[in-house]
Amino acid sequence: MTTSSPDQRPAEATLEFLRSAIEPDWREPALGRDGVSAWESEHGVVLPEPYRSLIAEISNGSSLGPPEDGGLLPLGWLPPDWPYDGDRDPAAPFPLQEAWAWEGEPLAEDHHERVADVFNHGSVVLGTDDGLSYWVLVVTGLQRGKVWVVTDVGAYPYPIPEAAGFLEWVQRWHAGDGWWD
Repeated sequence: MTTSSPDQRPAEATLEFLRSAIEPDWREPALGRDGVSAWESEHGVVLPEPYRSLIAEISNGSSLGPPEDGGLLPLGWLPPDWPYDGDRDPAAPFPLQEAWAWEGEPLAEDHHERVADVFNHGSVVLGTDDGLSYWVLVVTGLQRGKVWVVTDVGAYPYPIPEAAGFLEWVQRWHAGDGWWD
């Protein structure tokens, strides 16, 4: 199965894999192309493929993985323990190009604002791994289409050092290899 660009509609084999990865009994209703377009218009961003096609045609979330802890959130939802309520802006530039471990870092004057930007700018939240780690899909900038993990101690492309795309993230979950193996 080949990967596609985040702006190119995925091949049918990719969509078939995504259908097989998320069991029909656990799928939330797909939004449809009009529903996705409406969300994108409201938020000023076009979602990357194949995530866009998944939520439009197959399932807008699933309570049975990925990720394992709570499943794939519906578009625009946040986990109940999301640490930065308020001004999420998916269209704002995602602020990172490489990992940033902020724990133990000397606190700059704008430290809390910069951390909030990592949580709230340029991404959609895919789910949580343990209530302290959150999977996000970057939807703006050079990391567009890549999955990152944002934690209480830093933010990291997944897997480190180069972020994988959404399809590769689902493939890894589906294979049962474990996130960090």
